[in-house]
Amino acid sequence: MKSIRLFLFVCLAVFGATLASAAEVTVFAAASLSDAFKEIAPLYTKATGDTLRFNFGASGALARQIKEGAPADVIFSADELRVDQLDKAGLLHPGTRRTLLANTLVIVVAADGGAPVKTLDDLTKAEVKRIAIGEPASVPVGTYTKKYLQKTGHWKKLIDKLVPLDTVRAALAAVESGNAEAGFVYKTDALISKKVKIAIEVPRAEGPKISYPVAVLKDAKRPDAAKVLVDFLAGAEAQKVFAKFGFLPPN
Repeated sequence: MKSIRLFLFVCLAVFGATLASAAEVTVFAAASLSDAFKEIAPLYTKATGDTLRFNFGASGALARQIKEGAPADVIFSADELRVDQLDKAGLLHPGTRRTLLANTLVIVVAADGGAPVKTLDDLTKAEVKRIAIGEPASVPVGTYTKKYLQKTGHWKKLIDKLVPLDTVRAALAAVESGNAEAGFVYKTDALISKKVKIAIEVPRAEGPKISYPVAVLKDAKRPDAAKVLVDFLAGAEAQKVFAKFGFLPPN
């Protein structure tokens, strides 16, 4: 009887220690990463025992929330600029920043009966009344879009048609719903939708360099667990999931 009690005591002690050591890591991540993270989260929990809590949104908005004191352990942005801003503000844990992914800018139209867009000049035609983009000041895909259209000389030509929205997913949804005839989104977002098709894919050599940096935040509650997560995201298992959703390696 004593041996059974001892066994139960040991089991409870081990179970209690496991619960005590398990961490919940809060990740502020770009909206374009949400589908990939749905698959990665259970893989991470299985591998580490820790759980992930997400706040998805436009990277600019996420950076602003962190500056205002929102509790977060890890930032995973869709551009370097917002993480640069956090770094300059002294909000990153030193030595934890890494660039893990890349993406491609595309123009989408409705899959059925979509606007006849094959070139950038086609966006100036009467058939295209509204073009959904991310808000250039706060949404990376909008920043990339503006930079690209300025480079090609189309920004001023199209500015009256542009509809700035608060996330890349909102831009995608505008085309899906028919509220915009075309939209600038990431290729990864276009690939998850059956309601749109890619009309133009901007070659990586010609378009903006789209990269996704990740970093542990200085005020992370469990920086040890946050660092483990960053290592996991850089590892083969997570990278395989990212590749499945169309993300590219940074180089």
